[in-house]
Amino acid sequence: MTPLISVNKLSKSFPGVRALHEVQFELVAGEVHALMGENGAGKSTLMKILAGVYTRDSGEILYDGKPVEFTWPREAQAVGIGIIHQELQLMNHLSVAQNIFIGREPRGRLGLFLDEDRLNAQAADILARMHVRLDPRKVVGTLTVASQQMVEIAKALSFDSRVLIMDEPTSALNEAEIAELFRIIRQLKERGVGIIYISHKMDELKQISDRVTVLRDGEYVATVATADTSVQAIIGMMVGRTLADVTPTHGSTHHGDIALEVKHLNAGPLVKDVSFTLRKGEILGFAGLMGAGRTEVARAVFGADPVESGEIVVNGAKAVIKRPSDAVARGIGYLSEDRKRFGLATGMDVESNIVMSDLGKFLSFNFFLRRTQMRKAASRFISLLAIRTPSPTQPVRLLSGGNQQKIVIAKWLERDCDVLFFDEPTRGIDVGAKSEIYKLLRSLAEQGKAIVMISSELPEILRMSDRIVVMCEGRITGELSASEATQERIMHLATQRETLKAA
Repeated sequence: MTPLISVNKLSKSFPGVRALHEVQFELVAGEVHALMGENGAGKSTLMKILAGVYTRDSGEILYDGKPVEFTWPREAQAVGIGIIHQELQLMNHLSVAQNIFIGREPRGRLGLFLDEDRLNAQAADILARMHVRLDPRKVVGTLTVASQQMVEIAKALSFDSRVLIMDEPTSALNEAEIAELFRIIRQLKERGVGIIYISHKMDELKQISDRVTVLRDGEYVATVATADTSVQAIIGMMVGRTLADVTPTHGSTHHGDIALEVKHLNAGPLVKDVSFTLRKGEILGFAGLMGAGRTEVARAVFGADPVESGEIVVNGAKAVIKRPSDAVARGIGYLSEDRKRFGLATGMDVESNIVMSDLGKFLSFNFFLRRTQMRKAASRFISLLAIRTPSPTQPVRLLSGGNQQKIVIAKWLERDCDVLFFDEPTRGIDVGAKSEIYKLLRSLAEQGKAIVMISSELPEILRMSDRIVVMCEGRITGELSASEATQERIMHLATQRETLKAA
């Protein structure tokens, strides 16, 4: 049986970075082939070459047994290769339907004007087949990250692809949405579609993939059958070593003074009468399903969204926070779940991104940049967080998603904030890098920093939190100590809709 795709000795380099070196890969019809590796291993680069985003330097790609070379995405799409990117590739000012069919919109009888009714009907049909309730006329920029991810999936499915590349497709989805995505994937498998699946979530790997190919440092390691290979063995191939148990112990139950107190906060439909306290040296986990209001609470406290009523007290003093600069001045930092949109200046270099939250410290006479000090500070955090970059002057857009995430963390560490909100801090980060982030968060707490960690991964919340606040539909439905928290108790509180209606 001729494979749908065969990759032989594929190589690709960027300025100062060897992304791929003589890599091999194979995909057959009707299989889900997982591509695994640490951040910077070359996974996304390989997929972008197959999708026509990048061109290869050397090597061979066979599609249906015939050599191909794609110089831009339209060529790959034309032969049936679709891709769902890790970073959303949507136009926020256009509607859901316009994003799905961008450049392929149905036109009226004369071919001059768009047929909006047919466009929306076609988009609605794809969304219905996905069992996604989403108005095709809604502007994409007003959607949640999870809904935007579903639009990306619908866009890829609209090409009726024979090969579908999914790069971290579940990073912003809740358990119900993941289950629905897996249903769609199995449906596509039955139709003979070959699916390349990139994910750092090992439980997903075991559920959905048939084979696994592992890359490390841009080189091919091995291809194995998923059913015959343990998760620990796959991790060992990814990191080149046996990864020790990185489960941190919970911090002391005797924390310091109250660093942040939020009283009866109201801000939009997803922040309703929210109250909580956060102590110095504590990691407070925020759990809940997608749309529960966890991110909205963080954004309101940080001044990114307007507060309707309520009180914010920082280190015992009432704080008036109307904009992010007010929060930063009070020693509050916020790492957004959407790093590309809110956390980074991707057109700038690593060094500038790391120091930008505290740029005044690196100015002489309030005008001239002190480049030597900037370089020294950036280099310290590059070393501390093991950021993979050829130099501090490397443009951030050329780094992997996981390394971009580390740069956002470095930015707030450089500012030396007392209160830190980490919103999905390990989203899109591999198992090796996750252990580094966990150790870093615990180290910060031991230094007296007060940390709020928002995460959709319950094992992560249970592993890291000293206390856990659970939200559902904009309200706090319960609080659990580390000792009494279980996945079952958290999920019970996260779905307490009846309690809300009675309240």
